[in-house]
Amino acid sequence: MCSAQIFNRHISYRAAGHLSGCHPISSGALDLLEFCRHLLFEHLATRVRIGCWAVGTRIPGSECQVGFRGIRFSGRPRFFRIPAGPRGLDQDQVSELRGGSQCILFPALGRRLRRCGPGPRALAMAGQPVEVDGGIMEGGGQILRVSTALSCLLGLPLRVQNIRAGRSTPGLRSVCLLMQVSMPCVLFAASPSELRLKGGTNAEMAPQIDYTVMVFKPIVEKFGFKLNCDIKIRGYYPKGGGEVIVQISPVKQLNPINLTDCGSVTKIYGRAFVAGVLPFKVAKEMAAAAVRCIRKEYRDLYVNIQPVQETKDQAFGNGSGIIIIAETSTGCLLAGSSLGKRGVNADKVGIEAAEMLLANLRHGGAVDEYLQDQLIIFMALANGVSRIKTGPVTLHTQTAIHFAEQLAKAKFTVKKSENEDDASKDTYIIECQGIGMTNPNL
Repeated sequence: MCSAQIFNRHISYRAAGHLSGCHPISSGALDLLEFCRHLLFEHLATRVRIGCWAVGTRIPGSECQVGFRGIRFSGRPRFFRIPAGPRGLDQDQVSELRGGSQCILFPALGRRLRRCGPGPRALAMAGQPVEVDGGIMEGGGQILRVSTALSCLLGLPLRVQNIRAGRSTPGLRSVCLLMQVSMPCVLFAASPSELRLKGGTNAEMAPQIDYTVMVFKPIVEKFGFKLNCDIKIRGYYPKGGGEVIVQISPVKQLNPINLTDCGSVTKIYGRAFVAGVLPFKVAKEMAAAAVRCIRKEYRDLYVNIQPVQETKDQAFGNGSGIIIIAETSTGCLLAGSSLGKRGVNADKVGIEAAEMLLANLRHGGAVDEYLQDQLIIFMALANGVSRIKTGPVTLHTQTAIHFAEQLAKAKFTVKKSENEDDASKDTYIIECQGIGMTNPNL
């Protein structure tokens, strides 16, 4: 189950369980729409708690249309229950909410709802919603994350169909994926935000929290903001159970970035970890195999991969993995990573991460294949022209560009690198003329 709360702009999101006093409501991707809308919700009285509105269903092929006008709550706690379907609430209380096969439930503080003007930051729901097909291109959570964040920031009515139609399992279980969708929103809030994110920290089909902290964080801060990420406890598939606290201060505008000079590799380092019942020797074997693989191409460079045994107070569940980072003379960070799996030899896990890193280095890009798509939304919002040099453009990146152009009207170009050194490499330049999003609160 999923819930969100705002106490004087302290924001908490939980991927499982529900807050005391809040009715448990449907989990999955659609809940994320409402979580983001709360992040920039303008009309909040002191110490207001709002449960996450769940609309529609979470299976592929489902559809939802959501939105609200500014509402102010006061008085004692009370639950409102609205039947699903087109009827919605009375217009004297709140703009129409429409759901799928489930009911919409939310707790409000007050015996009645009082209409407020929408204001410059409230989400106006006038006009027809933008139609988004969640089954096209990569067909997964990337579509939902980018379109939801931009809908929240730009005040666009949004209808998402066929959510995660290209995926076999529903939901956004990873803390790092939740961070991706929430960060752009809180950057344009009125005051500093703290997000308490719970779920998996090291999961398949998502960035590892180590990658987020060691690669994504220092690079994304080049847009002109500071991000603090405190890993309270790690959580592994399938139980999750991890917790990360993210603190971000708002900005007036995002600066454009230029990451086109990859430089030369000066350091290679990383960590190989095990948690729970897995023996420490697994971490040592992953690290040793990765070092042997890397030294075939970088013989004169010291490779420092530390094996780590995570204690019970550091991690929940059983898990293992490795991340390896290459740092260059121009400050670029590229990485390779892999997670341990049942029946897979530890040496193979280490070699897989090493070969991923080496492939990224061979392309001559300044960002690796997993960072390129995460930077697209920030490039689209920035004030000016951003340029990044990367290897082959992934389908995730193509998807993020498509929806950034469709919703934010940012202008992207992708072309083969014309640098002589890149003539024999599969290297590209992604350029974006950002929309210069301005924070009206600052």
